[in-house]
Amino acid sequence: MDISFGGIDSGFENFDAELEDFEVKQIKKFDRMWKFGYGGSIATPPVIHEDRVYFGALDGYIYCVSMETHEEIWKFRTDGAIDAAIMIDEKNLYVGSFDKNFYAINLKTGKEVWRFRTGGEMYSSCCLNNGMIYFGNRDGYVYALNKTGEMVWKFRTGDEVASAPAINEGKLYIGSHDKYLYCLNADTGKELWKSRTGGEVVNKIPILVHKNVVYFASFDNYLYALDEKSGRELWRFKTGKYGNSGVPAVHGDVLYYGTRDGIFYAISLEGKELWRFEVDGEIRSQPPVIYKDMIYFGAGDNYLHCLTLDGKEMWNFRTDGYVYPTMGIKDDVVLIGSWDCHMYALDANEGKELWRFATSTMVQSYIPPAYEIFKLEVRKSEDSENADTGIKYKEKRERSVSLSDYQIETEYTTTSDYKTESDYDVQWVIFEWLTGFSALSRKGLIRQKI
Repeated sequence: MDISFGGIDSGFENFDAELEDFEVKQIKKFDRMWKFGYGGSIATPPVIHEDRVYFGALDGYIYCVSMETHEEIWKFRTDGAIDAAIMIDEKNLYVGSFDKNFYAINLKTGKEVWRFRTGGEMYSSCCLNNGMIYFGNRDGYVYALNKTGEMVWKFRTGDEVASAPAINEGKLYIGSHDKYLYCLNADTGKELWKSRTGGEVVNKIPILVHKNVVYFASFDNYLYALDEKSGRELWRFKTGKYGNSGVPAVHGDVLYYGTRDGIFYAISLEGKELWRFEVDGEIRSQPPVIYKDMIYFGAGDNYLHCLTLDGKEMWNFRTDGYVYPTMGIKDDVVLIGSWDCHMYALDANEGKELWRFATSTMVQSYIPPAYEIFKLEVRKSEDSENADTGIKYKEKRERSVSLSDYQIETEYTTTSDYKTESDYDVQWVIFEWLTGFSALSRKGLIRQKI
């Protein structure tokens, strides 16, 4: 990627930098999910049950909408944003709110059954298993409740928990901002083992456990595969530079995973890249859905993308906001929520809009810049010989980034006293990443591994 000073009277018309010259540093803890503002934006996946769809929004409401009439059946108001995914059983739905309460709500009537008070906000879904409810919380605890809302046990981690637990064979797997993945006894909450990563472990949807392997991501830029019994690392897969969140989906012998760098990967169960597909925005914390051998995922480029299993895009659908949640699909209808305050119903085969439902307000929620916790440092030596020939990494795809997207800290002063690039020795230029990937023109690029 070339960094250009286009449109800025910088005095460095011939200055450029390649992506390999960047050093990306995380300068503070990832806490973006706790800073969402009020609005009608939808950040949670829909749950389809019988002829109804259930979802939450950042306006504090939980909605129940008819799949047949496309009209609201009921809505339930909490006193905080709903960013956590809903889980349901045969009678109730269960969800946490930014008002620090965890709710059980009757599916048919929308009436509150009970609530449980926690010490913090909830970002991720709960997990239901054998009459128990498990979830993590910003207060640093993992909670286990029974179906009447009484606490059975809680386990304290070393930091906030923005990770959805998974249960397999009596073991609970959950991550924490303390950089560990924990394995707990689901009955007692006793720690069985923990595995250290290099960053926060964040996932809105439960961690993937498949064929005795636990798959999860960390903000150290790796996707991990651990042995579920011992916690021993089997492999790790490097994805990019701007942190990982979420979990992969598995189909056959392939993992499918989207990253905050805007790259969607197909990865073998042995941790080898098979192909990649690049988009113009982050792919945030939720797994894709595979339906009838097609892959569906949303991104910060405002699109829902539909790919074949070998990475070719069949169609895309544009909304007027980020498409962060994973989707629900039933009877060839795709349901997807958008930051533009609408739930969309699309034809799964062609991507045509069938209908849409608006939340209580069309005010889009505030969301901090996707990469504000990262700093780009570029160490660049001015090479007049390369500049004269005009030849530089021609085998790479050219991309340009406008510096209007960055706050610049530099020792350079741009006055007429500086005339040529040869006047400079090795210097440091520091960019603070303030906005998303809108400047990176790389939509639809597929790279195949052989």
